[in-house]
Amino acid sequence: MTDTIFALSSGSPPSAIAVMRISGPAAQQVLDRLAGVVPEPQRLSLRTLRDAAGEVLDRALVAFFPAASSVTGEDLVELHLHGGRAVVAAVERTLGAMPGVRAARAGEFTWRAFENGRMDLVQVEALSDLLRAETEGQRRAALAGNRLSAQVEGWRQQILMLSALVEAALDQSDEDDVPVEDGRIAALAAALDADMAALRARPEAERLHDGIRVVFAGPPNAGKSSLINALAGRDVAITSPVAGTTRDVIEAPVRIGGVAFVLTDTAGLRAEAGDAIERIGIERARERLRGADILVWLDDAEPDPETVGEDGPDAVILVHARADMAGRETLPAGRLAVSAMTGEGLGALADRLVATARTLLPVEGEAALNRRQRALVAECHELIVAFRGEPDELIRAELLRRCRQALDALTGRAGTEDMLDALFSTFCVGK
Repeated sequence: MTDTIFALSSGSPPSAIAVMRISGPAAQQVLDRLAGVVPEPQRLSLRTLRDAAGEVLDRALVAFFPAASSVTGEDLVELHLHGGRAVVAAVERTLGAMPGVRAARAGEFTWRAFENGRMDLVQVEALSDLLRAETEGQRRAALAGNRLSAQVEGWRQQILMLSALVEAALDQSDEDDVPVEDGRIAALAAALDADMAALRARPEAERLHDGIRVVFAGPPNAGKSSLINALAGRDVAITSPVAGTTRDVIEAPVRIGGVAFVLTDTAGLRAEAGDAIERIGIERARERLRGADILVWLDDAEPDPETVGEDGPDAVILVHARADMAGRETLPAGRLAVSAMTGEGLGALADRLVATARTLLPVEGEAALNRRQRALVAECHELIVAFRGEPDELIRAELLRRCRQALDALTGRAGTEDMLDALFSTFCVGK
């Protein structure tokens, strides 16, 4: 990383202020060329910025951060410019003309922070989640990433202590007069076991970011499409009084009560399909139903256990749809009366969806594991469980070594090269 990079880290112009970041070994010299005098570190100062010909670019606030105190771990400059397009373009043009200075690639500032030990991989993933957050729950879970990082580092220190104790036990196994700290080893291992088991038990992060999968299912012409349109507040699915109108799966991402959902409309379920296309639609409906987080069942008969499957939805909401229609005045037990036409029960259904979803999501403000993190925590936890039941000290030492490897992969210390490019490509240029 010999190049010095620059990028706009604030929103696209025009804006009141545009913040330009410059990071790298020549950052201080770049600021000296632009402003003449480098200000006192970590302090905003007003300067006149000029190009190589001496022409004024802008009157701006500038700040210099030495490598030891910067977010990237290398010298860093911030230019707080006036946010007009012409001002930003002129400064970028001037910077790009300087030798050894170039525009940053997507995620390159964060990459340098990671490479220089300012952030670990858990914190990088949390920052990526924060940049993509669209709901309050997503924002709070992303901010909890620093706590997860600290917890993992705590585990690493405990495992290092365990490794030292086990190695000491191996060295002292032939010395009868030297006590082996079996009690301390057992206590440390038990605490790690409990902590890792508790973290693994938390709901997965994917539901929080991708949305709770809600599948609307039932017989043909039960009102599934109309109900989804009413909840989404837009025409997502085609509605018709003709049975079998919906032939394929239709998905609608929505936010209700601050929770992200994916509402899925499906073909009506019936034993005898009208044609081959409807049969395909029914089979796809059954597949989505089995993979749902929440099933909204629009039929007065109970859902068929064979259709739902053993690993079916985590929750089922029974709906008495089209409650406004003649002949449907009687509400079956355990059903929620809803009418997409009149709006009856829509608020209650939305509340029920949100309340059910919150039981399936991480607690707000609590860190949640993504798939990569969950797999590595599970690997480490299983090794600790094996360690607790293993009498042979040599095998126990090897189990701890493998556990440290899993944690190093979790934080990005080792074994993550294959996914780093994909992760950093999700960042904007200014990050």
